[in-house]
Amino acid sequence: MAPKRQNDTRPSDELSGRERKKQKTAAARTIAVQPSAGPSTLADRDTAGPSKSVRFDSMKGLPGALDVERFAESRAFEINAMHEAMQSARSSSTQRAWQQLPRHLRRRAASHDIRRVPLRLRDKARAEMDPARREAPGRSIPKRSKHKLISRSTQFLSRQKDQTWLETHIWHAKRMHMDNMWGYRLAKTPTEKSFRPSHRASVHGSIIHDASYYATIEIEGPEDILRAALDSCCDCQGASPGAKRFLTGARALETCIYGYNTYPDHLIGPASVLWHVDDVCLNAEHQGKGKAKATGPTSNAPSTRKRVVWIRVHPSITVEVHKALCSAVSFALDSAKEAGRSTQVEMAVLREQFNVFEILGPKANQVLKGALKPVDKKCEDFNKFWTSLSKIQSAGSIPREKFAPEYCLFSFPPKNAKVEIEGGTTLSPSLTVFPSATLAESELWSEDVRTVLRKPRYKKQDIDQRRSKNLVPGTPLKAERKDQRVPILLIQRSVENSALAQSNPSLPRASTTNSLHGWTLIVPQGWAMPFFSSLTYTGTRVGGQRERQTQAFEAGCAYFPRDFPATQAYAEYAEDRAEEELDMWERKPPAKRPNYEKLGTRSPWRPDWDVVLGLEEPAASHGVTTNEGEAEMLDTQRDVVMGHTSSPASTHAPELAIPVPTAGQDRKIRAWLLRGADVPAIVAEVSSMLSPATGLLMRLNQARAKRKLDPLHSSIRAEDLLRTALVQVALNLCGRGCPDDLAIIYRVDDTEARKWMTAEARKKSGLALLGEGPDETELAQVAPSPEGIIGYVTTGSFSLSLGEGHAVGAIPFAQYLDMRKQAERLRNGQRLLVKLRSRHETICRLAFVEILF
Repeated sequence: MAPKRQNDTRPSDELSGRERKKQKTAAARTIAVQPSAGPSTLADRDTAGPSKSVRFDSMKGLPGALDVERFAESRAFEINAMHEAMQSARSSSTQRAWQQLPRHLRRRAASHDIRRVPLRLRDKARAEMDPARREAPGRSIPKRSKHKLISRSTQFLSRQKDQTWLETHIWHAKRMHMDNMWGYRLAKTPTEKSFRPSHRASVHGSIIHDASYYATIEIEGPEDILRAALDSCCDCQGASPGAKRFLTGARALETCIYGYNTYPDHLIGPASVLWHVDDVCLNAEHQGKGKAKATGPTSNAPSTRKRVVWIRVHPSITVEVHKALCSAVSFALDSAKEAGRSTQVEMAVLREQFNVFEILGPKANQVLKGALKPVDKKCEDFNKFWTSLSKIQSAGSIPREKFAPEYCLFSFPPKNAKVEIEGGTTLSPSLTVFPSATLAESELWSEDVRTVLRKPRYKKQDIDQRRSKNLVPGTPLKAERKDQRVPILLIQRSVENSALAQSNPSLPRASTTNSLHGWTLIVPQGWAMPFFSSLTYTGTRVGGQRERQTQAFEAGCAYFPRDFPATQAYAEYAEDRAEEELDMWERKPPAKRPNYEKLGTRSPWRPDWDVVLGLEEPAASHGVTTNEGEAEMLDTQRDVVMGHTSSPASTHAPELAIPVPTAGQDRKIRAWLLRGADVPAIVAEVSSMLSPATGLLMRLNQARAKRKLDPLHSSIRAEDLLRTALVQVALNLCGRGCPDDLAIIYRVDDTEARKWMTAEARKKSGLALLGEGPDETELAQVAPSPEGIIGYVTTGSFSLSLGEGHAVGAIPFAQYLDMRKQAERLRNGQRLLVKLRSRHETICRLAFVEILF
């Protein structure tokens, strides 16, 4: 259809804003045409029209040769017209200069400060600025004199009195929300909407997190003393810190730290143990090469040579771990002194001496190989490993070993390596690289080397100046003899749940477990920004604390300290969250906040684990309310014997009578967390015994005997251990719903369980539409009894990897054993049924329980 107004001759004042905008856009898209020399029948039209038809099947009329210079001169008008039309069309865009940037590069100050815009868009931004506001207003505050000026570094140091900044703090503060955590000012979450992109980056790409706030404790002393001290503090289940595969320094151990000789009580938190590679390990490896795959000393007896071990822990438990290790080392030294041997052990907290980056995702290998350029090494094993990085699609194919290349700063800008997929049935590159002491040897362990490298010799300005002298732009710089070589450590890292990966594949969660694999990069102090700039330049997304927590949640594993009840770090975390949520709840009017008393929520702000375990009475039953609203006083000396409360369905299990200890007893009964590599074997053995408490005590003493620890004290009763034990569980909803944090877990009796099973079977078969039999909606509206609470959800949300609601929580170990017996009675296989209810709702949802370890 032809335009209604081809030649609108009205004045611009009479046109509307929309019409003026249309005219401006049409004028910008019009290409000028050179007018003909002769008379034209049209009314001086100078716009481009339809081209004449050209026959391509004939070569008649074409010249035999073409003079390029004369042809360009004859077409100079058309070339200039095309160029001007392209410029005008680009300048008449509806977007401003700062809006043309990608979302992650936009800054709020770019809308009024052209210096915030990249150089290629500054001319356009300068033209878009309001002429009246181009000049900055004059300062009302007089400037300081030169001798009174405070340097930028001094200003930043004065702001770190209470909270320490990381070396990448300024980069994160411009792009993320910051919060005070564990004595540091850390990035909590990006300012842009990046929840789903961060998840996609961890699953399909790569994501980096600055974990330099983690503490490193260094212990130096005789090997046998260090092994004895670590065995008395670390988890008694699984591998020992003094095992041969870890003593060589080629592998890193992931374990948990307990108080000295208190296992299984007094759990402090997870830790990583790294042994330093010494000359004895290197010599033993070179002697045994080609004979055996295992490395290390041939003798199994503890060595008395001097060794160094690093223990990396969460910053919230640094003081507790340090006290536990001091006690363990002191007792080990006393034992050596009684044997007539005098020795010393040195311990130090290496605070702010390292920068740690965690890179996760299937592209972590390509990012590392593209961003880091190692110095040429004559080590054959390292060259084989570095070559295999581009042939491995995921870091999960590599064992949890350590690698120690040396990196040179002059590799910017980086370029991601591409995966080289080779055809045929050749051996995987990951199977040809075995953990070895030669690969793990690094100068990063030397304090003298770290002191020399504390301040980089060159600034970025100096490196850019050297790069500008290259004849060909973009040519990478070559390392010179005077350039610094930076030693680093690479440790393979995996965020996975071994419990769900080894569980029954018929369960919905086991077949869709999303494990994340990557690397932990450790660099010296002062080198955070050079490495961080190279890593982020590769397109790797940067995550904060929320993204790190989401990675553990999507992988189906517990996150410290949020999912570790019965620990001091969890108590502090729950206290801070309760104060924050209570303050937010009190600021809302009564009509806009949930009434937890009417909803029947017993503890809305923090889980009452002691009440769940039966160690305390609920807060509402501590006093009897009178008509005047006052509470009557109760006697504090209670001689009542409390029995083990079993579920209504578990009528076959005997009741365990446990007296509540008084204040005069030596040992106080408190909750403890049962976790470790042997938990599935413990559950299988204990659940088949007539006395589960006795079986649990026997297995714990066997685990302590492996670390040469004495059995538990005779005052500790087996019934107390079973009653106060908590286990971490994963909860998968079998229908609709999304559980929240602090959701309540209820047990289900046999009658209600059969109704739920029937409703689920009818729903899957399509018979629920007929309206006969139990309905899932009716069962969800049945109000549960407060006595049926068996646990709480520590982390609950919608799982992007599963596409449904998922939660991580904790329940008593005795209740878990009762649910296994209930599943056997109902012939429900391994599907353990519970009900979930959010604290601000009345509807309950059915969920399946899977134990974590």
